[in-house]
Amino acid sequence: MIEERTPPVRRRTFVGTIFGGLGITGLSAAQPQPKAGSTPMRPFGRTGVKLTVIGHAGARLALLRTKERARAQVRRAYDLGLNYFDCAHSYWEGHSEETYGDVLPPFRKNIFLTTKCLKRTKKEAEDELRLSLANLKTDYLDLWQMHDIQEQSDIDRILGPGGAMEAFEAAKKAGKCRFIGFTGHHDPNVHAAMLKAYDKWDSILMPLHAADPAYLSFEKIALPAAVARGIGIQGIKTFGNAFLLRVLNAEECLSYVLSLPISCTPVGCSTMGQLEDDVRFAERFKPLTAEEMEALRTRAVTAGPGGAKGPALEYWKRSNAS
Repeated sequence: MIEERTPPVRRRTFVGTIFGGLGITGLSAAQPQPKAGSTPMRPFGRTGVKLTVIGHAGARLALLRTKERARAQVRRAYDLGLNYFDCAHSYWEGHSEETYGDVLPPFRKNIFLTTKCLKRTKKEAEDELRLSLANLKTDYLDLWQMHDIQEQSDIDRILGPGGAMEAFEAAKKAGKCRFIGFTGHHDPNVHAAMLKAYDKWDSILMPLHAADPAYLSFEKIALPAAVARGIGIQGIKTFGNAFLLRVLNAEECLSYVLSLPISCTPVGCSTMGQLEDDVRFAERFKPLTAEEMEALRTRAVTAGPGGAKGPALEYWKRSNAS
């Protein structure tokens, strides 16, 4: 399962315009063009790398429907100065990796390129890495991630004899990836358990957004554990798969996440206008106060169907949490 799904509501109704239910904010057509190189950067944990606080999310390229439009968006993200490109072998049946491979090789030394692997055994992971490198037209990844960790059984299989960790460690030693991490959006307790089970992680990826603290919270459980270990922290679900845009606007959603102790967050866009909006928001970002953060949380929990919170809103999380 990938982190992103077709949104339940459209993220923005017009290019360069944000809708947000009770939090409507509009951008006029006269908005200045975002400036390449002006997106703030943060350290990626203890890796020594600095990333733009927002990155391009390969999961959403499928919504563009054609390789031509997808390639144009990826090139625009690079031209706008983003250096963080997030992907997974499973996205768009491999076409997202292929799109990155069509556009990014000339700029390889200027970007931080990631992909993810769903396989749990050494042999399967090794085979998938070969495919990913071929699709991306590169001989190494900056970050290779174990994808969609959901249960303790995933941890046991990955770290057990013949598990995927053997492939990941071998790839890092051989220079096929610089760093290794893991991802998921199902249960923050499983994320915390994965951090405890292996002490050489370079990064973690998890859902972080204004509604998360109200139910099975990654912000409360997994985020502090990751901060304590000094690893690179990536946020996803910034807009709550568009549910949050019923009650918040896109800039509020992004400002909330960037006010957390994270390194970066990939943003999924289905138009050039959305991408340019997000870059503008990042350029003018100022950390929110504790009071402003709490006000956004209070509004966000009403974003689910019929004003519901919890699993009705965050359908990617475990639904039977106490």
